[in-house]
Amino acid sequence: MQYKNDVIAAILKELAREAFRLEGQPLETIYFGGGTPSLLSAEEITALFDGIGRHFTLSPGAEITLEANPDDIRPESLRHWRSLGINRLSIGVQSFRDADLQWMNRAHTATEAAAAVATAKAAGFDNFNLDLIYGLPGLDDAAWSENISRALDQGINHLSAYALTVEPQTALATLIRKKQLPDTDPGQQADQFLLLVDQLESAGWEQYEISNFCLPGHRSRHNSAYWEGVPYLGIGPGAHSYNGHSRRWNISNNALYVQGINDNLPVWEEEILTPQNRLNEYIMTSLRRREGLSLLKIESLGGKETVQQVLAAANTYLEAGTLQREVDRLLLTPEGRLFADGIAAALFRE
Repeated sequence: MQYKNDVIAAILKELAREAFRLEGQPLETIYFGGGTPSLLSAEEITALFDGIGRHFTLSPGAEITLEANPDDIRPESLRHWRSLGINRLSIGVQSFRDADLQWMNRAHTATEAAAAVATAKAAGFDNFNLDLIYGLPGLDDAAWSENISRALDQGINHLSAYALTVEPQTALATLIRKKQLPDTDPGQQADQFLLLVDQLESAGWEQYEISNFCLPGHRSRHNSAYWEGVPYLGIGPGAHSYNGHSRRWNISNNALYVQGINDNLPVWEEEILTPQNRLNEYIMTSLRRREGLSLLKIESLGGKETVQQVLAAANTYLEAGTLQREVDRLLLTPEGRLFADGIAAALFRE
């Protein structure tokens, strides 16, 4: 990471500067992510924990997650992470197929991915998420099913799976545009999503959010709080915060972030959420969750007329079988989960 020492020093200053925003509330979850925190040295990550400890109270039994690449997982690092209180790992495996990993230009192999999980378990970790990617060109359904099975064989309790997306102005997008690599196939991605859902549900797993699956009792507390609209504080370049009334996001440029913190200037942009914003955000996040959208909550946010408007907009999807109603809730059907963003947008109130 460019400017790593300066960024860490700035993060420590931001922790001190922004601690008042949580008003002494004990931290229920901490999530080290949004980059590759597993690259930090023992001294660097200890400094961050010390900074958190100086300015915040940690709730007993707090969930503390660290994102890690398989190639960064070593016995000495694991021992140190556990000594700091980290009790959950999210490992960016992406695939248990070497062909996929090479296509994605990942540094680790499939064997090393499995070895990383085994090493972490031997060090005493028992709470894991693995990330998988589906819908890659050349990944057929049989290979994707085997990939899912390999993940379950690792003895984990949480899985996040995402369709490959090609971001504009990336090397991958350029290669696809020049016909040097095949483009993604939306039909293939949809088929592999449904295969994923069927295979995990048959294995006794719960799909509690469109892209997130777990064994019963092992939902990510941190991500669940985010989807439920619980306020959170983000620290560091590119970090996002939410207080129930506004959203804030720090600048992503490391040099500008460091300069702003050192000059005691705001390093964020902010959006004040209108009642309409809060209503539409609730529609978007609730439809992605297993519990679905509560009409009682819609009434509390917008009144009885808004409930009738939402139901009228939902009628097309109820008839098409992509939405279903259970008493006072609207839920996506398995097929509807393929169109979650479009259905949510149709229910938004202007």
